[in-house]
Formats: sequence, structure tokens, C-alpha cells
Amino acid sequence: MRTQGLSAPTVLLTGFEAFGGYSVNASWLAAQALHGRQIAGHRVVAARLPTVFDLSLRELQGLLDAHAPSLVLCLGLASGRKALSLERVAININDASLADNHGAQPVDTPVVSEGPTAYFSTLPLKAMLQALRRHGLPAELSQTAGTFVCNHVFYGLMHALATQAALKNTRGGFVHVPDLPVLALPDLVGGLHLMLETALTTQTDARFAAGAVH
Repeated sequence: MRTQGLSAPTVLLTGFEAFGGYSVNASWLAAQALHGRQIAGHRVVAARLPTVFDLSLRELQGLLDAHAPSLVLCLGLASGRKALSLERVAININDASLADNHGAQPVDTPVVSEGPTAYFSTLPLKAMLQALRRHGLPAELSQTAGTFVCNHVFYGLMHALATQAALKNTRGGFVHVPDLPVLALPDLVGGLHLMLETALTTQTDARFAAGAVH
């Protein structure tokens, strides 16, 4: 069922299922905690994506079709990072150093055949970064989302937003979250709420241009 006709526009927030021997994924725990919240006049819809190449994008497309969101933020776990990492660039390559949850391990394949080399996030990353730091939360601007399923979803999302007429006014991006021992779940949830609020109330980030890179 489409939610476009509801009074409150929708924000789509996704996390991933557990992978790599973990029993839980902090990205999904945080996203799930925000499901149903109202932020800056928008209703948050949270969904869990499979940590699987291709299938993750099929499920993401279904969510985009169903909810027609005005903003999309996808989350992933970056084990070893010490801060919330706001990703600037998605690149058109799959190069997996380990298998996904269905055993696939693509090497040097494109996310989208004949797609541009890369896309920039269309979220106001600098404003989001500043808001997090003002509230004392560890945050950084990252120049790489890797080449595993996180980047796969990030690139697929940005390609959909750039090429599908129904999503021409939708903004989107990707954030990596650290392991829970690094950032407690209440702080992680609070940081995500703050990022969404900032993104929804800040239309442009003048420091750099967003869009495709050829």
C-alpha cells in the first residue's frame, strides 16, 4: 500500500540484518527504534534489508515504490570505526572481500551496468555533521562507503533517485554506524534523529555539489 496520500510525508530509514558472525546489527537496532516517529512533520518508516547483493536493491526498490518517501537514509554497520560516518560518495563497483549472507562474493562488477562512475549523497552532510558535533556525538565525513553491500545499496539508492521520475524530488544518502560498544544505542538513536531532523530542515549544503560523477 502506498503511503504518499497520508497527511504526513514519509522518511524511509533502513538498516541491515546481521552478518559476519554478529548476532545483531546496530544499524537495524537504531533504525527500528525510530520506526513510527514524527520528525519535522514527517513519519519515519524503518525497514531491514538483507545483507545480500542484488536482493537488497530489489527490496529497497519495493520500499521506494510502496512509500514514495521524501527522504531516504540507509544505514550500515562499519565495524572498527569510532564515529558516525556520513558517506559522501557511492561508487559503481562491487568488490567483496567476504561473502554476503547468501554466499555471493562478486569481484570487480558494476552495481548498475552502464551507470555513472559514482554519485554524491544529496543530503546536507556538512550541516548534519555540525549538528552531531554540537551535541557532543562522535561524527565524521567519510569519502568511502567501501565496496561491499553497504556501498551496493548506497549506489543503487542514488541511481534510483537520479533516474526514476517518481523519485525526482526525493533526497537520499548513507551513514555508517559504529559497533554498539563504541556508541551506546540511546546515543546512536538520538544521533540519527538529529541527522534526520537536520536533513529535513536544511535544503542545501553549499560547500559541495551533489549528483552523479562521470
